[in-house]
Amino acid sequence: MSRQTGIDVAYLLAAISFILALKGLSSPKRARQGTFIGAVGMVLAVGATFFTEIDGHHLQNLALMVGAMVLGVAIAVPMARFMKMTSMPQLIAIFNGVGGGAAALVSITEFLHLPLHQLAVYQVLEVVIGVLIGAMSFSGSAIAYAKLQELMTGRPVTYPGQQVVNLLLFAGSLVLVVVLLVHPSTTLLWVLLVLSMVVGVSFVLPIGGADVPVLISLLNSFTGLAVAASGFTLNSDVLIVAGTLVGASGILLTKLMSQAMGRSLPNIMFSAFGSATTGAETSAEQRPVRSGTPDDIGVALAYARKVVIIPGYGLAVAQAQHTVRELAEQLQAKGVETFFAIHPVAGRMPGHMNVLLAEANVPYDELVEMDEANPQMSNADVALVVGANDTVNPAAHTTPGSPIYGMPIINADQAKTVVFLKRSMRPGFAGIENELLYDPKTILLFGDAKDSLTKLVAAVKAS
Repeated sequence: MSRQTGIDVAYLLAAISFILALKGLSSPKRARQGTFIGAVGMVLAVGATFFTEIDGHHLQNLALMVGAMVLGVAIAVPMARFMKMTSMPQLIAIFNGVGGGAAALVSITEFLHLPLHQLAVYQVLEVVIGVLIGAMSFSGSAIAYAKLQELMTGRPVTYPGQQVVNLLLFAGSLVLVVVLLVHPSTTLLWVLLVLSMVVGVSFVLPIGGADVPVLISLLNSFTGLAVAASGFTLNSDVLIVAGTLVGASGILLTKLMSQAMGRSLPNIMFSAFGSATTGAETSAEQRPVRSGTPDDIGVALAYARKVVIIPGYGLAVAQAQHTVRELAEQLQAKGVETFFAIHPVAGRMPGHMNVLLAEANVPYDELVEMDEANPQMSNADVALVVGANDTVNPAAHTTPGSPIYGMPIINADQAKTVVFLKRSMRPGFAGIENELLYDPKTILLFGDAKDSLTKLVAAVKAS
């Protein structure tokens, strides 16, 4: 078998492993296995690349390549290992942005080595698409990271005429693309890079609140498309396959998340959802609510027939996943039917709650998706809401004027009793007041989620 045949076989096996990895990631039970298969495929693809010959010559600058890889590993491994679960979305955002930026730079580097007067239109198109989409993904992901890391406000940043400005910037980028197709120019390509980064920033600034998870998914898709474009530029089949898989899966996930929020993608991207103030922080303090003690709520849980636990971002913030698992085990030991109801967009990224609870070794069969959980809510004696707010807000069903009207939610309001674990009466990530907090059958337990759950575990044990 020739060298090139061996490389092609390695690339084929890598491409197959990427497909199998995506299949594995579709289920919490197989997610870890899928991640491992994808990593093995990537190592195989990178290793095969070192044996590639270009125009009959071996790869140049191997020392620089190896040095860059070592530096990347030295940065990425500690970040991935020591990053808190609550910071995982911004980690994904910044890694995604680096991928988009790398794709843009690869396209530019290849363009610099091509004879401009001999370039075919399709060759220029491959380069400009990689630069346009990659730069947008890079700058947009950087802003998403800043929002999630609270380096800047998480609310939409808007100004008069913003949509017109965004349209003009994007139109300017497209005009520049057409000009480059007609008259290839290195200078204009650098201008396109800068303008694309401005478009990415301008595109992300007006997005905030509950729309950030969808934004991350969409930017991830952009990076995949940029990688695929750079694959065409480098004539690399494995890059084309990997980029297309990421782009297609990202678009599909974005669509599914939009449906889960009951809104169209254009509405999510351009409505500046969450920019309006609700006044909840002032009015909530003036309305009566029913609060309880850990001992009273613990007794109610221990003597219930069915308890549904609904987790949200507050659970991740408090790092209380192990404690909530202990509570579920205590209830099950007393014969109480218990499971976790998982909303598709709970937390700050797709699958956030699944990953969080899997980390605490909660059995996979106890994680019930929203569509399967909702038919059981009317038979639940207690719905225990831990850190969630928007995903159980009845305004999605009852208030046509609400921004979340039409969004599918977990029907916690159908349970006989609702217990909310909250730090305060502040609204959730979407900035919308939740009327369920004032329902006569709702009991609030104020405090840090981990501390409150610890007290509930002790109360259930003593019951």
